[in-house]
Parts: sequence; structure tokens; C-alpha cells
Amino acid sequence: MVFLSQAVVHDCLLTKADSRASVSQKSKGKPNGKKPAPEEKKLYLEPEYTKSRITDFEFKELVMLPREIDLNEWLASNITTFFCVCFSATTFFHHINLQYSTISEFCTGESCQTMAVCNTQYYWYDERGKKIKCTAPQYVDFVMSSVQKLVTDEDVFPTKYGKEFPNSFESLVKKICKYLFHVLAHIYSSHFKETLALELHGHLNTLYTHFILFIREFNLVDPKETTVMDDLTEVLCSSSGSSSNGSSNSAAAQNHVKER
Repeated sequence: MVFLSQAVVHDCLLTKADSRASVSQKSKGKPNGKKPAPEEKKLYLEPEYTKSRITDFEFKELVMLPREIDLNEWLASNITTFFCVCFSATTFFHHINLQYSTISEFCTGESCQTMAVCNTQYYWYDERGKKIKCTAPQYVDFVMSSVQKLVTDEDVFPTKYGKEFPNSFESLVKKICKYLFHVLAHIYSSHFKETLALELHGHLNTLYTHFILFIREFNLVDPKETTVMDDLTEVLCSSSGSSSNGSSNSAAAQNHVKER
């Protein structure tokens, strides 16, 4: 099996990102009195695209806690130094951020006026607990800024020998994973066409599969939170040794508004 270095994946994503200008967005014309078109099929569920990966590695085995490794150390390493057969010694946070950056040109305040995934809408809460309705790019910026602040905080993610993790560490990791899931789900829901045009769907599928199996292994995100993407999870993760938790609740989640 060929191991791809961080530089290779990084250069590949950046090269694709440079070609974003060639991706055209379809205009959203008014129906002019005609009946609205039927709901568009979810392109990311098409078999020809779901089978695309950049590796066939068994991720279920990769995310399991190794023997004699502290759980917090393992969670921290997977969040900040997510070792992977396809992403060598790089960060999970970094790759989700980079994946989003490839389509950020198309995720604007005009095209994505709310942070939405299918019929689910997400809100941001500031440090005082104030609920903020924001555009998708604003929400993603809030996510990336807050996660960056956490993962570089020595008191939260200690790197010095002998320094203990805080008591709130697990809850903070869960919060980070929840935020990152929102970003991945938004890319699929609103920007898969652009991702496909850039030929980055294989990277996105691989990243999503690894992420979902990781958060399931350690129960880091409430299954109710991820039901909005259960159809995709079932397809991508069923072949990776993982069953779909809560897939029967997918329909109920369609009209549920998430608040964060």
C-alpha cells in the first residue's frame, strides 16, 4: 500500500483549489409561474461518486484505541495529529479546513445565507451564550477560529511531558467534533457539485469516512446530531465495518433545526 505524505495531499488539494475559477455556478432563476421543480437528487449518493476514495484502507481498525495508550492522549493525537494511511502526520482539523477552502469561493453570504444542511439549520452561540443566526461562511469562520484557539492552547491540548489534560477535555473534544461535522455536512449538502468539478470527492469521501468511524468509536457526537447525513454514512461506512447508528431516525431529522 502506498502511503501519501502530507505534502502530496496538501499540494493536490491546493492544485485543485487553484482551478476553482473554472467551476461555474448555475443561476437560480425564478420559476416564472411554473410549478417548482421536484427536489433534486442528492448527487453525493450516486454510486459512481460514493465509491471514490483515495485509499482502500480499513479505517475501522485504524481508529481503535491501541493497547497501553491513554484515551485522552489518543483523542488528542487524532484531533491534532491525526495519523492516517492517506494523511501522514497531519491534522484532522487542518484537512477539514483545507477541504472547505477549496470551495469557499462558492460558499458566500449570498449563496449560503444560513448555515444549512438539507433542511437542518445551525446557529452559533457566542461566549456569552447569545444565539447568532449567521451565514454559512460566517459560521465556518467561527468554527475554525474557535477550534484553532483550542488546539493551540497548551492548557487544553498539552504537549509538554507530565502536564495533565483538563477535566473538561472530553467535553471540549466532543464540541470540536460536532463543529467539524457541521462543516463536512455543509460541503456535501451545498457544495458537492463544486467538489465534484474539482475532482476532490475522493478526498472528501475518505475524510468523512475516517471522521465518522472515529467519532462513533468513542461516542464523541450524539447520533441524533448526525442523522441528517445518515444516508451518506450508511453508504460510505457500511463497507468499513460499521453499522449505521440511528439511521431509522433520518426522516425525523429532516425538519429538525439544530442549535449550537
